[in-house]
Amino acid sequence: MINQILELLIGSVIELYTMIVLLRLMMQLARADFYNPISQFVVKATDPLLKPLRRFIPGLWGIDMPSVVLALLVQIVGLFVMMLLKGSISTSPMLYLLLGMFGVINIGLKIAFFAIIIVIVVNWIAPQSYNPAVSLLRQISDPIMAPFRKIIPPMGGLDFSPMLAMFVIHVLRSIVLPNIFLAIGG
Repeated sequence: MINQILELLIGSVIELYTMIVLLRLMMQLARADFYNPISQFVVKATDPLLKPLRRFIPGLWGIDMPSVVLALLVQIVGLFVMMLLKGSISTSPMLYLLLGMFGVINIGLKIAFFAIIIVIVVNWIAPQSYNPAVSLLRQISDPIMAPFRKIIPPMGGLDFSPMLAMFVIHVLRSIVLPNIFLAIGG
């Protein structure tokens, strides 16, 4: 029972920190407002581990590669600790790398999915309100929604593109990623 509680606690901390790192990456890709109080928290929470990585890992094609590497490292360390707690350590570094990559992609898709849902709900309830969290989520979800808005433009004041975006994200998380993982040999 203690092991289960410890696994839950460690798994939650690993997923939360990976979310924060990926949120920083998404904020940079979306050119979000870094003066937003939530953005400031994300920067302060990730800087201690990102600054050393920035000395060795450059950005690539406008993508903050140190953030990608940090998210992957957090997932790999988390997987190793979880396997250690279960008593089933693997000696295959490729297994950890593969599971870490799938974990990072899954968490990134989860962030995108919930950002879209929250923005939709807030737009229904209080479309003109300003909240730092909602503002940040709008800035993050707009680049994700842009390709879907080209496919389904707003009709009569209603935007149906979020439904298509959420459907695609759901298909990626529940069908595509697991099938790729199984095909690779997971």
